[in-house]
Amino acid sequence: MPPAKPPAKPPAKPPVRSPVRSPAGPAGSARARPPVAGPFDPARAAAYPAAIGCDEVGRGALCGPVVVAAVWFDPAAIPADLLAALDDSKRVPEPVRDRLAPLIRAHARVAVAAGSRALIDRINIRGATLDAMARAVARLGLAAPVLVDGRDALPGLPGRAVIGGDRLVPQIAAASIVAKVLRDQLMRRLARRHPGYGWERNVGYGTAVHRAGLSQLGRSPHHRLSFTRGFD
Repeated sequence: MPPAKPPAKPPAKPPVRSPVRSPAGPAGSARARPPVAGPFDPARAAAYPAAIGCDEVGRGALCGPVVVAAVWFDPAAIPADLLAALDDSKRVPEPVRDRLAPLIRAHARVAVAAGSRALIDRINIRGATLDAMARAVARLGLAAPVLVDGRDALPGLPGRAVIGGDRLVPQIAAASIVAKVLRDQLMRRLARRHPGYGWERNVGYGTAVHRAGLSQLGRSPHHRLSFTRGFD
């Protein structure tokens, strides 16, 4: 007599999947909030002022201009993922800055200005920076308070200075990114005309490579005399 076959196993039941729920309620009732990469939470967008933010890049460089951007937008009206990505330009990786700058220009009012090497040497870096900021704000043509990163407010304009503003005011963070991308592009173009200073990497700041180039080659026409007196 053949051995009895073991009883057949019942077919496995498919796994039961719970519906995905967003923080706001049942599935499909609301879109999930974008992750907050920087200091600005899109959930608090209405709490940030609709102001002009102003910031500079290049103030401490040995050569080239100081570049300023003035940016206005209503934080509650720009894409949430863009607001979440804004931060001090020094904290944002270069590839991310390069992606953000055109998005900022697309969703905000943006104006830029620069204080030349000659202006910096003639009136000093602080005066050249404030002059460029005033011109950038004027180009926007908006009646809005002006929030400036640092210690100096713009004379004659409503607003104030905000120390550490590029992590407190989203428009200042946006201005820092726009100005940084623009100035870096300029310095890399100049690096092709004036090799030997490492501007393609240091964008004009006083690194060891840059100082070695100054010692070997002397100043270029773009070097600030007031910043490089040790290389006379």
